[in-house]
Amino acid sequence: MINVLRSSPATIILKEYQVISHIPGPSFPQGSLGWPVIGETIEFVSSAYSDHPESFMDKRRVMYGRVFKSHIFGTATIVSTDAEVNRAVLQSDSTAFVPFYPKTVRELMGKSSILLINGSLHRRFHGLVGSFLKSPLLKAQIVRDMHRFLSESMDLWSEDQPVLLQDVSKTVAFKVLAKALISVEKGEELEELKKEFENFISGLMSLPINFPGTQLHRSLQAKKNMVKQVERIIEGKIRSAKNKEEDGTVIAKDVVDVLLKDSSEYLTHNLIANNMIDMMIPGHDSVPVLITLAVKFLSDSPAALNLLTEENMKLKSLKELTGEPLYWNDYLSLPFTQKVITETLRMGNVIIGVMRKAMKDVEIKGYVIPKGWCFLAYLRSVHLDKLYYDSPYKFNPWRWQERDMNTSSFSPFGGGQRLCPGLDLARLEASIFLHHLVTRFRWIAEEDTIINFPTVHMKNKLPIWIKRI
Repeated sequence: MINVLRSSPATIILKEYQVISHIPGPSFPQGSLGWPVIGETIEFVSSAYSDHPESFMDKRRVMYGRVFKSHIFGTATIVSTDAEVNRAVLQSDSTAFVPFYPKTVRELMGKSSILLINGSLHRRFHGLVGSFLKSPLLKAQIVRDMHRFLSESMDLWSEDQPVLLQDVSKTVAFKVLAKALISVEKGEELEELKKEFENFISGLMSLPINFPGTQLHRSLQAKKNMVKQVERIIEGKIRSAKNKEEDGTVIAKDVVDVLLKDSSEYLTHNLIANNMIDMMIPGHDSVPVLITLAVKFLSDSPAALNLLTEENMKLKSLKELTGEPLYWNDYLSLPFTQKVITETLRMGNVIIGVMRKAMKDVEIKGYVIPKGWCFLAYLRSVHLDKLYYDSPYKFNPWRWQERDMNTSSFSPFGGGQRLCPGLDLARLEASIFLHHLVTRFRWIAEEDTIINFPTVHMKNKLPIWIKRI
């Protein structure tokens, strides 16, 4: 059990956790705040760029325990590598913890971002978007779009030069995402959006200095341009609806349609446009990285690759025999393929951690998290901890035959009220990509290195030499 005691006179009891009165009183986590101003940021970043990014955490975990204090990115921070503590914080509501991001990210997101807002507006927005992203209608669209976009790309692959798998997966995933969010899928409009988005996302980890010539300034300008583009799309949808005299029963084709149909006065066109850009961030990075890492790990594990190929070839043969198309639930029902994706999420750690800010003193499992302090749930350390996983650095999809994913030690998409609404789509897109890859090609991957900071990616974009079957 996680013990949640007092903050001020009131007792905070996080949902589903009990107060245990007989244990010793709460304690402030041990640790060091490092140097004045810079704290321990330099060592944290240095470790993050290394082959062993969690070394910063491992060193302090030995010295201070699984929960410790530090000072990184200009903020006093409680860092947790404890699965239960992380889960308790991520499942808490906005009275205890709210989202927190570095200053540059906050400036680029804006105050109305779904990543930052709290309360009823967040629940409304998250609920509308989440329901649509989980809908069979959208999943069927994703299957059709992925098939088309992958066929267009794979038909052009040459056996005489390497395919940069990371680039291919990014291009395909961005097309799928742009269509699902705002129904943009081709032509100059898509190219302009992609170009501006690349400029925008380049500033997420830049210095918080905003004047002409800086990366932050360029990124903010790129977002303004994208917002204007999305607002034009919204205006076009509204004009089209008026011209057709729609009665409100038309099925939504994208996320913008879903939000426009809602009657809330707070969901303004500008708020919708801004959030469509923000929602592109996880889809732009997470899905392509998941796909690329899965191919990387499979390339290094012949036994896993053979079993996954056999499973997908059987499905393809069955569908050819019956004359039926592949449906979204066909992909998600492939047991070993799903184990490979799960193990890739555990080892790859597309999301290395989640940050929150304490709104009041909170005590969890005997640790005090002070009001105003940042809290970093460092998910990577949990996923690679031998306390929770045997041989944690070994790619072993078979470990999930007996293991439950619904535990505090596995949270690749965060958790609680802010659990990523697109997690099912990420699995689906990865499943479709792997199916098309293994049923059309055999390949040899060149040696490549995983870079874990500031975002997870392959150093050389994972070149593979393919041979058509």
